[in-house]
Amino acid sequence: MKAAWYTRNGDAKDVLVVGDMPTPEAGPGEVRVQLKTSGVNPSDVKNRKGRPLVGERYIPHSDGAGVIDQVGAGVDASRLGQRVWTWNAQYKRPFGTAAQYIVLPQAQAHPLPEGTDFAAGACMGIPGLTALQAVHLAGDLKGKTVLVTGAPSAVGHYVSQMVLLAGGRVIGTAGSQAKANHAISVGVTDWINYKTESVPDRVKSLTNGKGVDAIIDMDFSTTAKWLPEGVLAPQGQLICYGSNAAETSLSFRPLLINAYQLKFFIVYELEAADRARCLAQLNEWLTQKKLVHGIGPRFSLDQIAQAHECVEAGRDIGNVVIDI
Repeated sequence: MKAAWYTRNGDAKDVLVVGDMPTPEAGPGEVRVQLKTSGVNPSDVKNRKGRPLVGERYIPHSDGAGVIDQVGAGVDASRLGQRVWTWNAQYKRPFGTAAQYIVLPQAQAHPLPEGTDFAAGACMGIPGLTALQAVHLAGDLKGKTVLVTGAPSAVGHYVSQMVLLAGGRVIGTAGSQAKANHAISVGVTDWINYKTESVPDRVKSLTNGKGVDAIIDMDFSTTAKWLPEGVLAPQGQLICYGSNAAETSLSFRPLLINAYQLKFFIVYELEAADRARCLAQLNEWLTQKKLVHGIGPRFSLDQIAQAHECVEAGRDIGNVVIDI
């Protein structure tokens, strides 16, 4: 099969190789997916740049979509030909979705509803599941106001839609009018340019001084600094799935006086019940066509280095997808 891989950490153009590898065979409890698309996420870039390899050869990417073409022992033969999307395909495993085929435990190849294209399927594993878990942790959002940091981002674009589906109001941050328009296109009515405006001041202006009821956050190292400034209403909660810095200082007294709740999670390690609920809800919304998919630049497998560089640059709008 044709695949992309690297054998050492480094810059995309220096370490990513495209060539031929043996086509894997499905073992007991596994399925083989003939991949049509592979989603590229920031975590894939971070893995390639500096995280220790778990094998001699490393095929990147956890997200993808395609068709099951082989089943192993113990797997119902009715799954042959089923359209699926993958989750955790490359987590704690050396071989991900940047290839023509991948073998996975059958649970990690989730049915992709008819009418949902393979590019959208390649956005579900990390962006879709992260967004839904964050909104779930926020609880009942009907009538609540939520600050979504990075509203035009791959995750933030889905978060914004899901908050609106739950009956909430979204205030989004973005770095340009063009990116804000991406969020506005799915119903976000208020946005803040975090590069030119004080986010806490604008939030207080937009909420009559109260602050938001919840923050769904992609960069705790920045957002933590806003908490003493009243961006979050008393008894509010911050749900966080990422940070641009490994260490962040917190001002304790505002957390205590305002009884703030801080919640953190990583999408790769969801509890089984949470993952099952998210998988079911995502597929329900996909079937009902309730989600808008922000598909951005698309590349061929031979262009994988350019795809990684695109994600690193962060200039383009939408999810980066490789067509296999």
